[in-house]
Amino acid sequence: MKRVGVVGGGPAGLRAAEIAAGRGISVHVFDAMPSVGRKFLVAGRGGLNITNSEDQASFVARYSSGFPVDLIRAFPPEELQGWVQGFDIPTFVGSGKRIYPDGMKSAPLLRRWIARLRAMGVVFHMRHRWVGFCHEIPLNLKFATPDGPHSFPCDAAVFALGGASWPQTGSNAEWVEHFLDSGIAVNPFRPANCGWEVAWTPDFLERAEGKPLKNITASVASATIPGELLITQNGLEGGPIYALTPLLRAMPHPSLTIDFKPALSEATLLARLAHARRLHFHEAFERWKLDTTARALLECHPLRADWTTAEKLAAAVKYCGIPLVRPRPIAEAISSAGGVSWAEVNDRLMLKALPGHFVAGEMLDWEAPTGGYLMQGCFATGTHVGIGVSEFLE
Repeated sequence: MKRVGVVGGGPAGLRAAEIAAGRGISVHVFDAMPSVGRKFLVAGRGGLNITNSEDQASFVARYSSGFPVDLIRAFPPEELQGWVQGFDIPTFVGSGKRIYPDGMKSAPLLRRWIARLRAMGVVFHMRHRWVGFCHEIPLNLKFATPDGPHSFPCDAAVFALGGASWPQTGSNAEWVEHFLDSGIAVNPFRPANCGWEVAWTPDFLERAEGKPLKNITASVASATIPGELLITQNGLEGGPIYALTPLLRAMPHPSLTIDFKPALSEATLLARLAHARRLHFHEAFERWKLDTTARALLECHPLRADWTTAEKLAAAVKYCGIPLVRPRPIAEAISSAGGVSWAEVNDRLMLKALPGHFVAGEMLDWEAPTGGYLMQGCFATGTHVGIGVSEFLE
């Protein structure tokens, strides 16, 4: 029986293991941590958003250029949703068309998944840290373990070691040096789906830290994202700024534009001030029904002194510029951009320079926004690699 070593026990690696084992291959999963799926569990702390029910054309447009969206079409959201339901876990559609398992927790799903894999004959090896390529035929994977060096002869290998975010879960990008040493191009990792730092004033933080900006839109150039942002001590967090991060990273002087009243035009705002005796921030904000966080931001804004007319103040409410300093460190990011260049893999996601070595998940150079797209991408690449490694061994 052919043997495959899967290095990395996240969603992409476990899915590749499941597909290969289902095709009669002996599969062994190796992970440096004491247990598999640690980042998967962290992702479920706020509710496991497994995928999204958005129409397919809009769905595939969420992925960065270079990502082979045919992988999503081959394993679409409805199939991932059906896969979850196959564990007798119902799913439901929440806000933003996001799909969650019943209970919204990742632990029950992970436990049942591991039990299924064990029943299929998959063998797990914990606390096995991969230490680099061994260019031998057949392959011979090398690991450092608490009991000393360990080797695993196999016919093919799948690498699903993650990106560079949440390193405490094992996704620490230590594998990059081994790939570079073997001449494989890896694009530098950068934070994605991350918060951004803002030089808030102390008086603003005293009034607004930890509070949300609700029902706003955030814009960068022509891209506008509705949602909610959270004021933090360091800056801003939340779905809109996460989704706009690729555009912000490309700007020499990144800045976010916030519309505090997206449902109202400037003309409507001005009409509500038509009979005001004089311009007074408090009265304007009352008539416009601005929440306390938006009021604090505008009242503490460095350009506040320039808003001397109703027209200027209405424009500030609709187009409030927030200069950004930098993204938060990659260790805090939900995901990372960068990774193994697509030019290094073939259509099976096998390394061209190292036949029999496959790459899946966040190790590859792609990014997508939160909302189910990240998880779908990991499962889709894992599925594709599971099929690819099986066909390779056949």
